[in-house]
Amino acid sequence: MFSFKNDYAEGCHPELLKMLIDTNMSQQEGYGDDDFSGLARTRILQHLQHDADIHFVSGGTQANTVVLAAALKPFESVIAAESAHINVHEAGAIEATGHKIEYAATPDGKLTPEIIAPLLVKAEDHHMVKPRLVYISQSTELGTVYKLSEMEALSVFCKQNNLLLYADGARMGAALTSPAADFTLADMARLFDAFYIGGTKNGALMGEAIVLLNADLKRDFLFHLKQRGALLSKGRLAGSQFAALFSNNLFFELARHSNSMALQMAAAIAKAGYPFFAQPESNQIFPVLPMTLIEKLSKEFGFYIWRKTDDNNAIIRLVTSWATPQSEVERFVDYIQ
Repeated sequence: MFSFKNDYAEGCHPELLKMLIDTNMSQQEGYGDDDFSGLARTRILQHLQHDADIHFVSGGTQANTVVLAAALKPFESVIAAESAHINVHEAGAIEATGHKIEYAATPDGKLTPEIIAPLLVKAEDHHMVKPRLVYISQSTELGTVYKLSEMEALSVFCKQNNLLLYADGARMGAALTSPAADFTLADMARLFDAFYIGGTKNGALMGEAIVLLNADLKRDFLFHLKQRGALLSKGRLAGSQFAALFSNNLFFELARHSNSMALQMAAAIAKAGYPFFAQPESNQIFPVLPMTLIEKLSKEFGFYIWRKTDDNNAIIRLVTSWATPQSEVERFVDYIQ
């Protein structure tokens, strides 16, 4: 039984373990002021090509919670796609900070100015929450990738409407290295007020790198980190891993492998004549398969049933990782054939 349930089932890439071992006995400052976190920031900034504050936290929900709580006043809301991670899979973490999530249905997990605009019209006066931040995932929860033109359109729209633009980058590596991608981290830095770069789902034991571009968000952000338990005393744990990830393009190589494995599976599924719920573009794919085939596959491979489309068919989610072996992908392909 090989699992395609997620992209964090394995530990971490050996280069990250080596970094942790090699630096283990070096005495360092705490709370992210260590040399290794500094090195990681320097390497990430080379890709951003913009002035940014970078903070390392333990996980994606923590990154989303701290950034959105810091960005929003108590009466301000966040706009997201219905399928957004903060709306579905974070146990009401954003609402627990006192902020309403206003969401809209999307065909592919992506927000557009046209989808967002009606939500702004609803906020007529001070009797209603005031939309202030637009949240997207890059890549989305459906594995689709925002193109550069789509992000530029969102950025312009947000500036015109006094909205902040934020990207959940749990799978930023998969988005950046997708065959559908036409953007860089420098483009993200140019267009967004804040985002984070995911390590947990791209070869790290744990950790995400929050990137703050907006000067107002940078101010006093360390207080928000500390207050919400996100300022790690041993910040070196995440910082050293990101220093290794952003050495010799390892971060991009791992994500590229993850995408390649998923897209090989997608090609085989398409060749067998089965459709997809969303266009396969990264390391998450969502084929629509007969229940009879799903039952057979489940005896050989682990995966989630996303939802049933009717009595006889269902959408399943298949996810590959930086460590997915080519041999298991080939076995899946053979099994589908």
